[in-house]
Amino acid sequence: MRLPRGTRGRRKEQLLLARMRVVRARSEAERRFPVITELTARLFSPGLLDSATRMASQLFLTSIPLLFAVAAFAPEGVRNQMNSSLRSLFGISGASAEQLRQALYSPGDLRQTTGIIGLLMALLSGTSCSRAVARVCEHAWQLPKSGTRVAAWRWLLWIACWVVVLLFQGVLRNGFGAGLWLGLPLTFAASFLVWWWTARLLLSARIRWLSLVPGALLTAIASTAMSLTARIYMPIALNRSLAQYGSLGLVLMVLSWLIAFCIAVTFAITAGAVLAQERPLSAYLGPTGPERRGT
Repeated sequence: MRLPRGTRGRRKEQLLLARMRVVRARSEAERRFPVITELTARLFSPGLLDSATRMASQLFLTSIPLLFAVAAFAPEGVRNQMNSSLRSLFGISGASAEQLRQALYSPGDLRQTTGIIGLLMALLSGTSCSRAVARVCEHAWQLPKSGTRVAAWRWLLWIACWVVVLLFQGVLRNGFGAGLWLGLPLTFAASFLVWWWTARLLLSARIRWLSLVPGALLTAIASTAMSLTARIYMPIALNRSLAQYGSLGLVLMVLSWLIAFCIAVTFAITAGAVLAQERPLSAYLGPTGPERRGT
């Protein structure tokens, strides 16, 4: 049924008026809050998702061999801690938990496969993950790449500390035995400190500590939220994928979660950088350049 010409004309006029109101409201918001324009432009830039997926792929390709290499030479207490942390991180149970146990508790086979040279190579290759995270931070702050001489030791330090932090995820999330009511704020606080230090380290101290606070807060919120959803969704998804596709299913599920995690972290780091550089926060945080002293 076709509308009369008068009715169609009124509909077009109403749509035009509504569009003009939206444009006017957007212009007014951008005038009052210029951070909105910069935030939108930065979050929807073409290279942002590329940086996130690159970080996820590097994290996957380097973290799993590195964890197995560490488990090959670590004492049983460290392997127990690693098993507890990985199970807590992804909520692993059932068949997938058995697969993890078999992978971590075969030190003899792992040592023969890995060797000391393999362990060192896994640690050195892990710096590619550090470089990917550093590039995300530099892209967020629109900084050039750091020189290799300045940043090489930072890459090694970051990947080594990352392994240590991962080992303690189990006890943190359990609140040192007190439960989730304490584990959740502890996880958030630890995540904030780790990402705050990460940005400072991998940016080669080119950005002041105070300016990095918004990004660390947003990244802690994003990573904590992702960890909570992982505990709910991943156990079922991992066991289902293992039953249908075998070990390949586990690989695909972990990679999918890492991509989602890295996208959330990349968006949070970028949003934090924009908020720190634009008003009103920039008036309180001060200049976003490096400090005169310290590293």
